[in-house]
Amino acid sequence: MTDHQAARGKPRVALVTCDRLTDLDPDDRLVLAPLAGRGVRVDPAVWDDPDVDWPAYDLVVLRSPWDYALRRDEFVAWADTVPQLVNPADVVRWNTDKRYLGELAAAGVPTVPTSWVDPGADWTPPAGPGQYVVKPAVSAGSQDTGRYDPADPQHRELAVAHVRRLSAAGRVAMVQPYLDAVDTAGETALLFLAGPDGLTLSHAIRKGPMLDGPDLGVEGLYRPEDITARSATPDQLAVAEQVLAAVPGGTQRLLYARVDLIPGADGRPVLVELELTEPSLFVGYADGAPDRLADAIVTHLARRRG
Repeated sequence: MTDHQAARGKPRVALVTCDRLTDLDPDDRLVLAPLAGRGVRVDPAVWDDPDVDWPAYDLVVLRSPWDYALRRDEFVAWADTVPQLVNPADVVRWNTDKRYLGELAAAGVPTVPTSWVDPGADWTPPAGPGQYVVKPAVSAGSQDTGRYDPADPQHRELAVAHVRRLSAAGRVAMVQPYLDAVDTAGETALLFLAGPDGLTLSHAIRKGPMLDGPDLGVEGLYRPEDITARSATPDQLAVAEQVLAAVPGGTQRLLYARVDLIPGADGRPVLVELELTEPSLFVGYADGAPDRLADAIVTHLARRRG
């Protein structure tokens, strides 16, 4: 901690957002009172606002910078300039490109099978069986994501147009089978928060199906979500632990992690996404979760102040 920071008294924390959520996402606002009760001053701060004095903060916490997807290089370069950032910049660089799924699969993590289409590459839609999903490798809030039926000729045309649209913008496309269990069991997100001994499971939620057809655009920063509380099963916890064990650099540096799982064809959970950059933490869906997030932030403050 610098002399300037010590002179201020209360530690200062910035919760990083974007200019469309200058007052923070409602879920993130739930941590403000618990942090104030712990003697922490909190400011919302827009990541690309040139007037923010980032070195003035004891900790800079990534929360809702959900407009970065079309400016990832700029976002990662900004992250590199904020040494007190959590999660840290090298994690941001790795996690904001979903090609990390290939690395995790190679490490033995059960993941949704994924193929990649580089800009300019020829691509033929899958012939089936089963529906599939097309989305960009860099995205947030399920933007630019569509679900396609190989038996529908119009869907095939729309899928080709979707990939070409991403390609024309210089974006890598990813293609995954649509897992039917999404429509019944839904997606399970396991939320881990930092504690004295590393990441610990805080709570879990169920996310209902969101993709009902081809990508026709989304109003706002993210698709509407159907969220309910859920308890994690032993199988889900085992896969989540396997996922976290494969994170480059380990998890001791992380403030939070969200592991998104869906039952695969055999019913066993497979990884859909590992969210280490700007995940919704859904602290409003579990008793005590805002306090646990506040405690995690205080834990990281203590580590920074050494």
